[in-house]
Amino acid sequence: MTGSGSKSIGVIGAGAFGVALACAAARAGRHVSLWGRDAQAMAVLAETRRPPRLDGLALPEAIHPTADLAEAARADALILAVPTQALRDVCGRLAGMVAANLPLILAAKGIERSSGEFVSQIATEILPGCVPAVLSGPGFAADIAKAYPTALTLACADGSLGERLARLIGSPTFRLYHTDDLRGVEIGGAAKNVLAIAAGIAAGRGFGESTVAALLARSFAELTRFGLAFGARPETLAGLSGLGDLILTGTSSRSRNRRFGEELGKGIGLETAIADVGLAEGVWTAPILADMARKRHVDMPIAAAVSDLVAGKASIDQAIKQLLSRPPRAE
Repeated sequence: MTGSGSKSIGVIGAGAFGVALACAAARAGRHVSLWGRDAQAMAVLAETRRPPRLDGLALPEAIHPTADLAEAARADALILAVPTQALRDVCGRLAGMVAANLPLILAAKGIERSSGEFVSQIATEILPGCVPAVLSGPGFAADIAKAYPTALTLACADGSLGERLARLIGSPTFRLYHTDDLRGVEIGGAAKNVLAIAAGIAAGRGFGESTVAALLARSFAELTRFGLAFGARPETLAGLSGLGDLILTGTSSRSRNRRFGEELGKGIGLETAIADVGLAEGVWTAPILADMARKRHVDMPIAAAVSDLVAGKASIDQAIKQLLSRPPRAE
């Protein structure tokens, strides 16, 4: 990809976040193919121009909804807006359709449960000719879709390509800061989901805002230790994709991970909480994050407590008691 003139974007995944990113790309002047696997739903969307998960939004004219994956894959760059646990399957379906050296912007935040791989590793494994970039940071789908000023981080090991991709889909209301610290951005996006569940548990339990603030501060310390152990840069972890996303996800009731934690904190069972809120990405990520931390000898007691809770190894009261009984230490 050379320059950022009149380029086409294929967005794979027509959920709320995929639609939001399609809107952002359209506002940047791009022609957008928006792919969803449900042919009937995509036909309805093409006719009504009203995404069901984003009330009041009308799709820009530059967005073309389609259920034809090959059509979307013919774009100059692809945005993969599918959950982490579905990414391998989607990349497999794209194999043979995409051109060599095609830029892939990955919008998933998590670690694959079956392999322990980050999203860029999955994409590179299944689509070795493509160039992965990761888009992450504090941005809710509705805010991006409505063009509220939002800032995210776009990471690519090829710094020059990352800068071009940021210009390709960025705009005055969708500011993209570029970096080559791919792993740091991936770690922030994955870890914050787990840690936001803990913040939700504290809120759901009825603890005060002081408790939640302390928990988030210590959560950021855990995220930082984990990131440094995997080679992330401190400034990345303290930026939009790390601290910024942790603040948003850990404090807002619009965050699925936060809401899921609140349900658990109120004493609602795991299966009921999933039924009420939907499956939060942090539920999948917690066990593998805690396991990776143990193997690297990284102290992550909050993440470990969330892992034990979602695995049924500890109750809320047991997890809280264990955290509060830890000996005092230097900050």
